[in-house]
Amino acid sequence: MKIKLLPEEERPVEKCLSMGVESLSNSELLALLINTGTRDKSAMALATEVLAKDERGISYLKESSAEELMTIEGIGRAKATRIMAACELGKRISSRTVRQGDRIESDEDIAELFMEDMRYQKREVFKALLLDSKGGVISIETISVGELNSTLVHPREAFVPAVKKSAASVVFVHNHPSGDPTPSKEDYETTQRLMAVGNLLGIRVLDHLVIGDGRYISIRALGNY
Repeated sequence: MKIKLLPEEERPVEKCLSMGVESLSNSELLALLINTGTRDKSAMALATEVLAKDERGISYLKESSAEELMTIEGIGRAKATRIMAACELGKRISSRTVRQGDRIESDEDIAELFMEDMRYQKREVFKALLLDSKGGVISIETISVGELNSTLVHPREAFVPAVKKSAASVVFVHNHPSGDPTPSKEDYETTQRLMAVGNLLGIRVLDHLVIGDGRYISIRALGNY
């Protein structure tokens, strides 16, 4: 059914304006982005088809490519890029902006800095949060980007930015593309090596966080190193 044939209060635009954007279903939100349908499908029908493409539903969109979206008849370049742009905007809005000198008080603060970016990565990314002697942020550095399910981190590369920028302490963070943040044996071993090198350099390793999909684990809090 074409959207213009729906009762006015059920049309996504009118419903959004009268009841608020939070009242819209996932299909209705996506239909607003798609904007127009085709001769045979309404924007709502296209939205429903996009969400049905993968069993994860709307979560699938966060990692879909334009090419994948365009395999759906009626989704062309413009519609695909609008969907991708909306997903990216949502990710950026959800991400906390870090400024030099911001104080880090807890592992929750650290997770908030990294979660929205790293939870969607398809490969393991290893990063370092550099802190000054008062716990203020100096910078965030990407140490390495690994293969799909593994990252090789050499302590030499891990501490180069910290030494160059005279960091007093560092927090290491990496993601698990599987979405499960449970630390592996290799994660514990890597943490132990990094702590040992940090002690030699006089740069304290405060923690090592593993980021999953909406969850994280602090290896320091586990007390297993």
